[in-house]
Amino acid sequence: MHQATIGKYRWTICALLFFATTINYLDRQVLSLLAPDLSKEFGWTNSDYANITAAFQFVYAISMLFAGRFIDRIGTKKAFVLAITIWSIGAIMHAFAIPLGTATSNIFTALGLAAVPVSIAGFMISRAVLALGEAGNFPAAIKATAEYFPKRERSFATGIFNSGANIGAVLAPITVPMIAAAWGWQATFIIIGAIGFIWMGCWMVFYDKPEQQKRLSSAELAYINGDEAFDASTGAASIADNAEKKFSWFQLLGYRQTWAFAFGKFMTDGVWWFFLFWLPKYLAAQYGMKTTDFVFPLAVLYSMTMVGSIGGGWFPTYFINKGDAPYDGRMKAMLVIAFIPLVVLLAQPFGYISFWVPVILIGIGTSAHQAWSANIFTTVSDMFPKKSVASVVGIGGMAGGLGGVLITKMGGWIFDYYGALGQLHTGYTIMFALCATAYLIAWGVMKTLVPKYKVITDL
Repeated sequence: MHQATIGKYRWTICALLFFATTINYLDRQVLSLLAPDLSKEFGWTNSDYANITAAFQFVYAISMLFAGRFIDRIGTKKAFVLAITIWSIGAIMHAFAIPLGTATSNIFTALGLAAVPVSIAGFMISRAVLALGEAGNFPAAIKATAEYFPKRERSFATGIFNSGANIGAVLAPITVPMIAAAWGWQATFIIIGAIGFIWMGCWMVFYDKPEQQKRLSSAELAYINGDEAFDASTGAASIADNAEKKFSWFQLLGYRQTWAFAFGKFMTDGVWWFFLFWLPKYLAAQYGMKTTDFVFPLAVLYSMTMVGSIGGGWFPTYFINKGDAPYDGRMKAMLVIAFIPLVVLLAQPFGYISFWVPVILIGIGTSAHQAWSANIFTTVSDMFPKKSVASVVGIGGMAGGLGGVLITKMGGWIFDYYGALGQLHTGYTIMFALCATAYLIAWGVMKTLVPKYKVITDL
């Protein structure tokens, strides 16, 4: 059936998911861009900053587990409204980190407990609330994609909305320093944080379940629900999606497919977060850059990642069109993608030439991450019923968050240790090596756990 006959409303939903993800990462990155200045203002060490960012990642990890389950129960529309409300409030709370920290410190003192320094406590609380809300974005977006797209289009649609992370990462270094310079760091958090409420109004107007969506043609709805014919053409069993049948987390943990996704996220999510949270501090420490100097290099770097996100989402269709089952085609694409981050190993040895060397090489590595991300998310909707997609994504998101906590805390300790020795360069070399090799390790374990495409039919 011709695309014009089918209709294109599903791409409107994809656009909404794209903008939600853009806002998600815009809110998430404000702190990292202000970190060099805030570290000077409040006297933070690398370990202090690591603790603040780890607070976000730890709460994000735990919240992802419950967010996925919660979204599967209340539905995508309500869940997204609640998520973006909480994370927008959390983003704005950063502006009031000092009063929050003071109140927290007073409570700890009254209880006879050791008080956390005011600035650190305030930012940790704000990051925790931000993480609580932001944990809902990806489980809800993947679930919406499973609802609105047939399997052959899902990785491409995921790649498109996931590229919103790149746009957010590009917009942040362009807007944050300008707003901070004009009105101060507190106003930056308030202005950026308020954007989410605008998106929420659009979501409430344009999103409904496909079966209830009046803007969706019957032909497009039939096309979206045409997975059974597609499964038959690839020789795979059809996924039964009995909405009445209940399932538990423990039941999901009984499948190798769940563990494969979770391990892949554990090994690789932290890589993206490491570069997102530490790149400004890296450029400041290694090349003496100030906040306003980050604008162009980071904009170039994250612009590169858009190519990886969208191109990576398209890449598996090359193998699928040649007859591979969706999972098998995706795994072939992910193996190729897993080799690309190895270029990051060259960032430190050749970084003496110019700061552009690590910027470009890390840009290639993060572009590969986004290509990987578009595909690993889609392996869930390939193999699990729609009703359980958000729950499985939540389990994997928790694993990815815990991996992020580990790499952040490791980075803070390593940078303080080698920085005290006057060898900060060595610290970054170690961390870049861990990031570069994570994807091949992840792919090897995933392939071992699920060597062939096998859908879950008993949920």
